Amino acid sequence: MTLSNSEFKLDVTSEIGNLRALLIHSPDNGLGKVVPSKAQDWLFEDIVHLDTMRKNEYDYYVKLLMYFLDPDKIKGQLAKIDAEENNRSFYKPDDKKFHASNKVIEIQTLLEDILQDTDIRKNLVAAVCAIEGCNYRLQTELTDTAAAELAKIIISGSLNKDEMIFAPIPNLIFSRDIGIAINNFMLLNKPAKKARARETLIMRYIFFNHTLFASYRNNILEIPETVQHFLRPGEDNDQKTTLEGGDVMMVSPQHLIIGCSERTSVSGANEAIKLLFKNDVVKKVTIVKIPHKRDYMHIDTIFTQVKRNMWVLLRSLAITESPEEQDEPIAWFTDKKGKDKVEIVQFRKGKKTKTFNTIEDLLADVSERDLESKEKTQFVYSGGDIFPYNSREQWTDSCNLLAIKEGVVLGYDRNDKTVEAFKEKGFKIIKVADLLTKFESGELDPDSMTDTLILMPSAELSRARGGFHCMSMPLMRDKIL
Repeated sequence: MTLSNSEFKLDVTSEIGNLRALLIHSPDNGLGKVVPSKAQDWLFEDIVHLDTMRKNEYDYYVKLLMYFLDPDKIKGQLAKIDAEENNRSFYKPDDKKFHASNKVIEIQTLLEDILQDTDIRKNLVAAVCAIEGCNYRLQTELTDTAAAELAKIIISGSLNKDEMIFAPIPNLIFSRDIGIAINNFMLLNKPAKKARARETLIMRYIFFNHTLFASYRNNILEIPETVQHFLRPGEDNDQKTTLEGGDVMMVSPQHLIIGCSERTSVSGANEAIKLLFKNDVVKKVTIVKIPHKRDYMHIDTIFTQVKRNMWVLLRSLAITESPEEQDEPIAWFTDKKGKDKVEIVQFRKGKKTKTFNTIEDLLADVSERDLESKEKTQFVYSGGDIFPYNSREQWTDSCNLLAIKEGVVLGYDRNDKTVEAFKEKGFKIIKVADLLTKFESGELDPDSMTDTLILMPSAELSRARGGFHCMSMPLMRDKIL
């Protein structure tokens, strides 16, 4: 099924405007084939139970997104959908009866679409086989495979139900890391680990070849390598050019935040700034350097936006140190002594750089200056800023929330102290299963919801080390007024 939408626009100007379209990837069979000996190489902390993740967790996410973004395809059908789910995987990407939406868009569906083209299929199969070291006969076999089946194989790594031909790409569920919409541009990222190379390749082919993005092909930005990068020694050199979407936040129409973290290098941030300023995409970019630790991974694991004047934050990382003034990021963060400190510097096109003393100062500046909030900026702290719950709950993504509209955010149900902190700020708390029932009965309406934390089941999803901010690539949001 080819997705096309005359109403589709690539347009993201904030983290909190009403979400209108996004890219996701529902858990595929590859996630059920991660083995303990390779879990960390494939960037997972643990192995997951696939059916539980699908039926009891991610399925709720898809249904909730459909109610907010594409309600005509779910409203009044929930009982039927739930009944059919007892017999089959209704939430799978290749299920055309329910989850075929131009607003809640599956990566696998887009991949299947472009694979209908013979030349694209040959080129992409050749590229995948080169990355994965496949033999020529297998490459020929894959080239001759029908598009729908081939899309599954490329993503899952399995030729059939049981025969694996190359590694899965389980991190594809974290769709944000592969690309970020910035106004009406798309920044394609450069993941730090080889385990995500196939994901990057897939997304390049989709954005440059799918009809959905045909009007924006000149607005697709790719992070280049630095000059003479091929002379760089070592696999994990600090200057390797990497940038992942969890470290990129579109906080206002002219302001982008980029984190330098375990997964995004200073070189990657530097190249991104050059691209963005050269193409007049934004006027300022703020770099937030955080400790290179697995605990944090990306900046969206330590803060995300809830409302115009509210953020959820790990307070223990709020204190920063300002470095000496330099002209570009490459020169700012070269002192290895500061490796475990937070540093913040803002680059403004045609103006002098600016520094911030704390993450809270930066976020307050975004709220009160960029977004012109009339109210004082508020912070909800991970674990209520109580040790050890602050660290425990940050590990299970208490700070990694997706705003589906301003003040309505999705988070995991396991972070009890953070939930209490939201209650203290006057937020309503509701479990997703109860919310869907109220939507279906008409007791609640998505458009009228305000100041609500929606609790999502998380036993298996949280093992993958990412929340719903990670599991979304917004393509279209309403502008906030």
